[in-house]
Amino acid sequence: MQLASAIDRTRYNIFEWRLNLSIPMKIVMAIAMAGMTGLLAQVRIFVEWSPVPITGQTLAVLLAGVLLGRRWGGASMAIYAVLGVAGVPWFTGMTSGLGATGGYLIGFILAALFIGYVTDKYIKSRHFISMLGVMAFASLFLIYVPGVIWLGIWLKAVSGVSVSIISLLAMGVAPFIVGDIIKCVAGALITKTVTPKKDYTGNNT
Repeated sequence: MQLASAIDRTRYNIFEWRLNLSIPMKIVMAIAMAGMTGLLAQVRIFVEWSPVPITGQTLAVLLAGVLLGRRWGGASMAIYAVLGVAGVPWFTGMTSGLGATGGYLIGFILAALFIGYVTDKYIKSRHFISMLGVMAFASLFLIYVPGVIWLGIWLKAVSGVSVSIISLLAMGVAPFIVGDIIKCVAGALITKTVTPKKDYTGNNT
């Protein structure tokens, strides 16, 4: 019981500390999370029929909101996207610039904002099943929808031919579902392990 109590207290202290960090320190944390996303982006599997590879970066996206909260989790993904488009080579394959994956970058920001908001506001969301549902929604909807829309626009611009929704789903969704479900499970397990199960924000929800 003493060990469990000590672990709970440590979790609470870490998240309360994170909440009360100075702005410069929060910026540093957001940049560090963006760097972690870039690092995991280099873990990739190419798909023959799609210009979008399977990568590990989605796990960092899912955890950004949990670890940094809504504003700074979203900020970390905005930093990742903006600097990568501007020329920092931390996209998949140590590349940069705006290509076929531009919509997924927008989805990363939306997912981190959503997960951070839910995690901070709702204590019950920090349990495994609840967080699995939250992360699945973020991954399979908030990331995929802008990702597929942008992919269609990009392919039209590159080839001059409109691609059917079935083809877009085959290229931009189907190859990633199993991997993203695994990452959602991993993210939910990590969230359950590291987050305190009592309020640290003052909202008491």
